[in-house]
Amino acid sequence: MGNWVENEGLSIFVVLVWLGLNVFLFWWYYLAYDIPAKFFYTRVLLGRALALARAPAACLNFNCMLILLPVCRNLLSFLRGSSACCSTRVRRQLDRNLTFHKMVAWMIALHTAIHTVAHLFNVEWSVQARVEEKGTLAAVLSSLGDNPNESYINFFRKTIGNPVGGLYVAFTYLAGLTGVIITLALILIITSSTKTIRRSYFEVFWYTHHLFVIFFIGLVIHGAGRIVRGQTAESLAEHNPEICYKNFTDWGKKGACPIPQFSGNPPMTWKWVVGPMFLYLCERLVRFWRSQQKVVITKVVIHPFKTIELQMMKKGFKMEVGQYIFVKCPAVSKLEWHPFTLTSAPEEDYFSIHVRIVGDWTEGLFNACGCDKQEFQEAWKLPKIAVDGPFGTASEDVFSYETVMLVGAGIGVTPFASVLKSVWYKYCHDATNLKLKKIYFYWLCRDTHAFEWFADLLQSLEAQMQERNNAEFLSYNIYLTGWDETQATHFAVHHEEEKDVITGLKQKTLYGRPNWENEFKTIAGQHPGSRIGVFLCGPEGLADTLNKQSISNSEADPRGVHFIFNKENF
Repeated sequence: MGNWVENEGLSIFVVLVWLGLNVFLFWWYYLAYDIPAKFFYTRVLLGRALALARAPAACLNFNCMLILLPVCRNLLSFLRGSSACCSTRVRRQLDRNLTFHKMVAWMIALHTAIHTVAHLFNVEWSVQARVEEKGTLAAVLSSLGDNPNESYINFFRKTIGNPVGGLYVAFTYLAGLTGVIITLALILIITSSTKTIRRSYFEVFWYTHHLFVIFFIGLVIHGAGRIVRGQTAESLAEHNPEICYKNFTDWGKKGACPIPQFSGNPPMTWKWVVGPMFLYLCERLVRFWRSQQKVVITKVVIHPFKTIELQMMKKGFKMEVGQYIFVKCPAVSKLEWHPFTLTSAPEEDYFSIHVRIVGDWTEGLFNACGCDKQEFQEAWKLPKIAVDGPFGTASEDVFSYETVMLVGAGIGVTPFASVLKSVWYKYCHDATNLKLKKIYFYWLCRDTHAFEWFADLLQSLEAQMQERNNAEFLSYNIYLTGWDETQATHFAVHHEEEKDVITGLKQKTLYGRPNWENEFKTIAGQHPGSRIGVFLCGPEGLADTLNKQSISNSEADPRGVHFIFNKENF
């Protein structure tokens, strides 16, 4: 139980608080429209659909207030930083910003569906009430406002029946038109955010996601028409609807109940979202300012397996291990920004990224850098690059532990290149103040070519540790997951050689996938009573496995071994 709290407790607490606030707001606003006398006559027209429309509207306001905050990267990076005001546990929650962003998005979709369906009934009944035969309370209420000195309760003032009347509301009333627009925008945003679209058609995802601007504009003005109307306080003092509804035919006559007066609810959404919208506007202004700063590409290195390395310099650029940046290449696209983990160390006089060519944008960058040409490329011919960042990630906390497990899958090794480089530099200069005493490094990859750009770093670090008689500092395991038994057997005959025939390292390459349960139990046995940081940059399936192993292999005793799971998420 102790480890469950350590690994998931604060996250679960945050989620429960968020869900609890949604339930509270839904129930509070449902009762606010389902019980008070102010909306007695509105409920006569619309029934329970009134409360079922307003309750999710309040939850929509709440979640739309939250949705922008997790993507204010500069704000989050400032908060998580290395400042004393942000504890390790809080930083770990900030690292889950995109997970929370997605959860909020799905909650917005749920409440939008409830709100929309309820309003479809509201519109149908409002339209129907205007053409209903006279003599009923609904007909009398709908006719209010037709005469002088009367205020209306039924927003639909035409005498057009359904379905034409409903379509008229949807496309001519401000609330109807903005509702249609923001619902369509939300559908496009969510459907284009699926993993398949993001991986295969990132440009579609990127452009469609910016429909959020239209969504928020529509959301703010959606309630400006004030179509949800209730009885005024002055009218309630003279006209008690729970009594007067019985003699509605005598309203306004001497000695009877006066004609009730109504007013629309003022728009409230802007009060919820103005703060986050302002913060996000500041975020975009900072990004724009950064994009105007000059970035110089000092070197382009072509690595095997369709990977290129860009080494860059920028005035005032400061980074920590494992951070990432957003890159824009105007020669490829004037609008698109793409995230890349920094593979350089803070101690180096440049910063670098490794880009694997997997799509149209990366292919365009490859060609723009002249990597498709055989001849040497002059520096002045290299494209202009805009950089936003760096931004903090979970990998920044590596040096907060004495023992860590670093797990990279495929190109997911990039944040650990920065970590291992920084370790190498620290050992070259002064490692006496280094809290980190032991690294277990795992790299899972399908193809041998992917190892080549990383092997030199491991060889340098391996030699440095041996030179300082600390070869046990780094324990690394490289797994080829895409090889069959025949290929593995072919290289197994060289197992007795001093260096691995694939990587050139003393540590032999392994085949298949790690037995994570054994790995965790072994490490737990070697470091009793320790807090061990587990850092992953890889797919969700592997994340689930490592998280479960972190929980199951940690002890309930606070003095026992605890595995703290952290995942790169950007």
